[in-house]
Amino acid sequence: MTIESLPAGEAGTVGASVLDVEELTVTFTRRGEQPTRAVDGVSFSVGPGETVGLVGESGCGKSVTSLAVMGLLPSRGVQVGGSVRLDGRELLGAGDRALRRLRGADMAMVFQDPLSSLNPTVPIGTQVTEVLLEHRDMSRKEAGDEATRLLDRVGIPDPSRRLKEYPHQLSGGMRQRALIAMALACAPRLLIADEPTTALDVTIQAQILELLRELVVDSGTALVMITHDLGVVAGLCDRVHVMYSGRIIESADRHELFAQPRHPYTGGLLASVPRLDAARGAPLHPIRGSARDAIPWAEGCAFAPRCDNAQDDCLTEVAGSTVPLEYDGPGRELRCRHPLQHPRSPAGATASGAAR
Repeated sequence: MTIESLPAGEAGTVGASVLDVEELTVTFTRRGEQPTRAVDGVSFSVGPGETVGLVGESGCGKSVTSLAVMGLLPSRGVQVGGSVRLDGRELLGAGDRALRRLRGADMAMVFQDPLSSLNPTVPIGTQVTEVLLEHRDMSRKEAGDEATRLLDRVGIPDPSRRLKEYPHQLSGGMRQRALIAMALACAPRLLIADEPTTALDVTIQAQILELLRELVVDSGTALVMITHDLGVVAGLCDRVHVMYSGRIIESADRHELFAQPRHPYTGGLLASVPRLDAARGAPLHPIRGSARDAIPWAEGCAFAPRCDNAQDDCLTEVAGSTVPLEYDGPGRELRCRHPLQHPRSPAGATASGAAR
């Protein structure tokens, strides 16, 4: 049986993971220019009821990874390789019709900017009920009642009235909640949230995160949280994959990652976060340089130009192309020749006394 013939709600090969991504690569090509490898051999899995975080600066490949998983990358000028399996079903290479049946029903995505993700010319109610009419056997009245219930579930006040309003009439927090309601409409097995709390105040952010946490606990949904906000990771994720320049460079349990980051980039990210227990007037310690300073992995470690731990062997082709994501203790993986030692000051930041 091909994926084209699989019903949206029918499970594929039974396994422990809802989502398995193996050696995923995404390359953008443009006539007259060198190809750009945005995602370079990314592998991870997410189990039912588990929340996995993809963390890194803007441009590290997090969102492109999620779009590749959802099959939302353009067909022209993009080459996608590797394997993406949802409940054992291979998604890469599946036809558009098969993916449309899966999206919204078995897998859903909450996009970063709700104002641009929602259709500004269509009422919220129409956009929510469209998902229900497409994937669930409902009449329009039943879909309208269910849409009201969904908006109420995600905490939108007076949901019946909000269904008749347009996106610009809702606040940023309510628009984001409406997107989450659309994503939850068919109780998907997999939910990808691409920085869902960006540009929201801290109160609304906490409410959105609590809503996502309840979703995972109540329905056993596998959640992939894409963010650069380590505070979000600390409060929500079970396991964290740190990405840099298209590759995962460190993977660990949330608690272990925060207690003892091993990659200098991870240490730099943590050192960049303001601390409430820091002395008044204490300077921040951002990672020097920018993500644009990365070198190709074929020439060495992409983070080497910004890393205070970098040594000569980090800038050779052998170091960049052959150092895999290796075992670094129970449940930990690391791609680095000169990791941080503990106790330590995060290398890759401008703090003095960085471990070497």
